[in-house]
Amino acid sequence: MPRGVTGTTLAGMTNIPPPAEELRLLDHELRQLDARRSQLLVRRAWLLGVLQAAAVPAAPAPRGRRPEAGAPGVQNVLLVLGGVLLTVAAVAFTLVSWGHLGITGRALVLGAVTAAALAVPVPLLARGLRSTAESVAGLGLALTALDAYVLHEVAFPEVDGTAYAAAATALLAVLWGAYGISSGALRLPLPAATAAAQLPLLLWVAAADAGEHTITAALLVTAAFDTVVALRVSARSVRVVASVGAYGAGALGALAAGLLSWDAAGPSAAARAAALLLLAAAVATAASWAGSERGAAPWLALTGGLLTVAAAGGVLRAALPGAWTVPACLAVGVALLAARSERLPTAVRRGLRWASGAVQALAVVWALPLVTVVVLGPAAWAARVWSGAPADAREAAVAAGSWPTGTETGPLVLAAVAAVLVLSSRGAPYRAWALGGAAAAAWTAVLAVPATLELPYAAALSAEGVLVAAALASAVYASVSRAGRAPEAERAGGEGGASSPGGGRVPFLLALPRGAAVLAATATAVATSVHLAVLALAAETPTLVVLAVLTVLFATAGVLLGDEPRAITAAASLAYAAALACAAGGSLGLAPHHTALLVLAVPVAAALLAARLGDGTPGRAVEVTGAAAALPAVGLAVQDPPVLALVLALCGVIAAGTAVRPDRRWAGHAAAALFVLAAWVRLASWEVGAPEAYTLPVTVPALVVGFVRRRRDGRASSWTAYGPGLSVTLVPSLLAAWGDPHWLRPLLLGAGALAVTLVGVRHRLRAPIVIGGGVLVLVALHELAPYIAQVAGALPRWVPPALAGLLLLALGATYEQRLRDARRVRDVLGRMN
Repeated sequence: MPRGVTGTTLAGMTNIPPPAEELRLLDHELRQLDARRSQLLVRRAWLLGVLQAAAVPAAPAPRGRRPEAGAPGVQNVLLVLGGVLLTVAAVAFTLVSWGHLGITGRALVLGAVTAAALAVPVPLLARGLRSTAESVAGLGLALTALDAYVLHEVAFPEVDGTAYAAAATALLAVLWGAYGISSGALRLPLPAATAAAQLPLLLWVAAADAGEHTITAALLVTAAFDTVVALRVSARSVRVVASVGAYGAGALGALAAGLLSWDAAGPSAAARAAALLLLAAAVATAASWAGSERGAAPWLALTGGLLTVAAAGGVLRAALPGAWTVPACLAVGVALLAARSERLPTAVRRGLRWASGAVQALAVVWALPLVTVVVLGPAAWAARVWSGAPADAREAAVAAGSWPTGTETGPLVLAAVAAVLVLSSRGAPYRAWALGGAAAAAWTAVLAVPATLELPYAAALSAEGVLVAAALASAVYASVSRAGRAPEAERAGGEGGASSPGGGRVPFLLALPRGAAVLAATATAVATSVHLAVLALAAETPTLVVLAVLTVLFATAGVLLGDEPRAITAAASLAYAAALACAAGGSLGLAPHHTALLVLAVPVAAALLAARLGDGTPGRAVEVTGAAAALPAVGLAVQDPPVLALVLALCGVIAAGTAVRPDRRWAGHAAAALFVLAAWVRLASWEVGAPEAYTLPVTVPALVVGFVRRRRDGRASSWTAYGPGLSVTLVPSLLAAWGDPHWLRPLLLGAGALAVTLVGVRHRLRAPIVIGGGVLVLVALHELAPYIAQVAGALPRWVPPALAGLLLLALGATYEQRLRDARRVRDVLGRMN
């Protein structure tokens, strides 16, 4: 039991010792505890001081500045500078101080210095001083070049300098190479020997006054030598120098050979240039083959393939007519695709495929002028409608330009490219893109054939009409065939072609992904039909026949196709029907505003057809096309306001009929707008100038709609329900009243504004109160304006400024009073806290 427990704590226990004695004992023990606690706190403070003193580190010793340049860098700079200075000194000695010595002294000095410079690196290498050895070796190499120069000046002054330089560079390349191999560890001599080996052959042909072909051949042979060195030598420095030489000499040689082929005047010169191009191609291809594991291998193979095509093209250009050069080059480029042997490295095959694709792309670019004329040229007939049928298809294509010369084989080139794209992309991941490009190339080729062959104008129209029909038939066939195929066959045939149930190949279109074949054929039909319709604008009868046939063809296809293609064909059929209505009006001699009434038959048909098709994609496309077809009708009727009002009213009727459908209630707004526009046009044709005649037909329906909305939605604001309707009439009438000198308009407007204000007060509507009251005040001010002006003229000129000053003082006093009240409230709250 703890000390100090009394009898009052535990009942029935005897107090031993007495309470007074026990209290004395407790006080004594507490005093002892306080003393012990003080001792412990002092000890604790001392220990903390000791620990803190031990944890503080000693002050760091001052450190020296870090050197800005490392020792190896300083060493290399010193060695390079030393070698350069020694080389400069040797050159100065050779060129300036040479004459002060006799022939024996000259030979001894140069020989001794050169031999010493070439011999010193060996012991330096033995001592591990590689950088110093490299510097001295560089000096020795420079001295050997000076020795060669001095030898020519002293011993062989009569020898041609270029020829001597060729021999000297060849000898130096051999000597430097031997010196580098014998020294073993020196890295400078072998790259220097490789660099010197670039010059002998070029200097030799230059000394021999060789022709351009020989110089080009020397460049290519040098590039071949560099290629062998770059591929066979293991030293990195040598490979770098040889690679730079190979790319430089090879590029210059290939460019020179290409220029020679371009400037070749006959088959003989073209053949010699082609031989040079083939040599360059062989070098590039061999480098690609030997270095197939390197990143540049495909590009080297690409270069080789292009040079091969250029070589063949130069010979063919000299032997064939100008129009057949590109097809012949294209044939050579396509032949590169045959390089699919497994013996060829993958990089080489890839590069040759790239080269073939580049040749095909260039062939298409060559045919672009022809494509531009054929595709876009007939658009000029839109400005010369029914000016007379052209003599042939070429004259129809160049209605506002000239035929590009030398492009007679353009359709053949485009067709060949299309065939290659189809055949070479089987199983490729880019199959869809290739088929799209093939379709575009084949389409332009077919369009260009009539103009290229100068077929009769009627034959060109017939050919394009057959193409439209064939494209639509293909779309229908693909749609029907697609619908009958099993999902497994669909998945099997979606990539790289498909097989029919009988084991044969299905048509080309079915090799496309699902739905793409139908859309592609439909798009082809639409594009061709646009070109055909523009081409037919040259004469009246072809225009009517073509537009009628196109309307029927697309309408028929729309019945047989699915939703998405049906939307396209239905829209196209309606568009051509509208164009046919315009052409029929012109052919019948109708005035433009009467033709507008004929064109409105198309929006009517579109509204009926859209109601039948429903709210799907075809229905929406038909509605949009019908609305677009109404625009030409409005444009044709602009010159006759009464007929324009009738056209707008009929368009409003069509929109109102569309609004009957539950899913097209929004068309009622368009119908109301059209009816209002029709009323305005009719009023303008009657020369009605009162703005109320134009605004009241809008205000009344707007207020009715607002009232209905407020009845259905009690939370709707009066500004939303009644603001637009009231503003449409009151604001224009107010503007007219301020310029009206008579009393009737202000009186009627004021009465109307007063009535609107009272109605707003009666029903507690903010918009009628504000709008009506504002208009009423402005009308009153307008009526009192002359008297106000008279009173203002009678007042002294100091009165307006004085009134303005009083107003400002009153506002300032009010503002100060509010600030004082705010301070009082703040003080009261502060005292309460």
